[in-house]
Amino acid sequence: MQNTLSAIRLSARMALLSIALTTMTSMPLHAENATPPAPAPFAYVGTYNPNGEGVYLFRVDQQSGALQRVKLVSQLPNAAQLAMDATGKTLYVASEVANYKDSKHGAVAAYAVDRTDGSLTLLSQQDSQGASPVHVSPALQGKYLFTANYGSGSVAVFPLGADGSLQAAVTTQQSTGPAGARQPEAAVEGSFAVSGHDGPHAHMIASDPSGRFAFSTDLGLDRIYQWRFDPANGSLQPNTPAFIDASSAGAGPRHFVFHPSGRYVYLINEEASTLTLYHLNQADGSLQEKQTVSTLPKNFKGTSFASGLVISDDGRFVYAANRLHNSIAQFAVGAEGKLEWLGETWTRGDYPRTIAIEPQGRFMYALNQRSDNITQFAIDKASGKLEFIDRYTAVGSPSQMVFAR
Repeated sequence: MQNTLSAIRLSARMALLSIALTTMTSMPLHAENATPPAPAPFAYVGTYNPNGEGVYLFRVDQQSGALQRVKLVSQLPNAAQLAMDATGKTLYVASEVANYKDSKHGAVAAYAVDRTDGSLTLLSQQDSQGASPVHVSPALQGKYLFTANYGSGSVAVFPLGADGSLQAAVTTQQSTGPAGARQPEAAVEGSFAVSGHDGPHAHMIASDPSGRFAFSTDLGLDRIYQWRFDPANGSLQPNTPAFIDASSAGAGPRHFVFHPSGRYVYLINEEASTLTLYHLNQADGSLQEKQTVSTLPKNFKGTSFASGLVISDDGRFVYAANRLHNSIAQFAVGAEGKLEWLGETWTRGDYPRTIAIEPQGRFMYALNQRSDNITQFAIDKASGKLEFIDRYTAVGSPSQMVFAR
């Protein structure tokens, strides 16, 4: 009898415990213990006037990658070139003009980013030290901003305040020399891709992964300049050699990206529509050309201008945009950084000026300048291939997109 009562009591206790556990697991977590959803990242899109009005703020849906326009956050004229600092707290914008304060120069501006709603507050604005600035890039140490001025062919270095504000330039270097060949010799048959070979036209400047060297391209002179960069005072001094010639006459070197390993540099040539691999000597900061491939499909004939260039975070794939052909070429990165053609995807828009990959690496966006829209593509991380998502975002003359959480 005693054993029977003990068994009944044990059975009752087990039933009560089961009910309690079921109730606990079905109850919602207390707010203090729940993990809040990560905030949607912001995207900023710079544009050209008159179709575009400045810099637009978008929210990026974390699941679909869809862009939702929020508002216009800067009305800086021709605010076409953007860069975000590493912390996501400061946005740098180049005003691609040649009449800043009645001068013959452009302007660069620093904006504080409101981390809650993405609004911008102007911190400072400076003369870009040349006409029509087309590229801005923060130095890795976060103490300086590099600027390339296409119209005048100069590059400049600006110190940054503790709050990210721009101080007056401490270094300006002006390109000089004979203009490059008018006709790009490596262009495909039937190409009339001719522009800019009438004098110096600096197109980009950025520091290498070590922060000790910098490189700048000059489309008009067909040169890649090699610099020694001193982060103590912001000075740029010519390296040895001071520059190397483009991969072919009239190629028009434009933009470049560094491989995550720091050993390779990929440079897109605008007028030849080619992509060149350089090996970077990490000890002395010099480049050595290793390979040049076309960004256009094998049988294409006619005119196209290469433009945007991005590399995947893992360094396995490189993507290049083609204007007029209106495509994104995809390459796999092999041994020693060598490029292998994977294919090309139609942008579904006209004249893609740049392409951008969102922070999680799942989606790519093509900024189609002449068709006034941004198109979206899913990225297959295994193969590197792109698949168009039937989604268009209307933006007047989009030029560049950057992201911040």
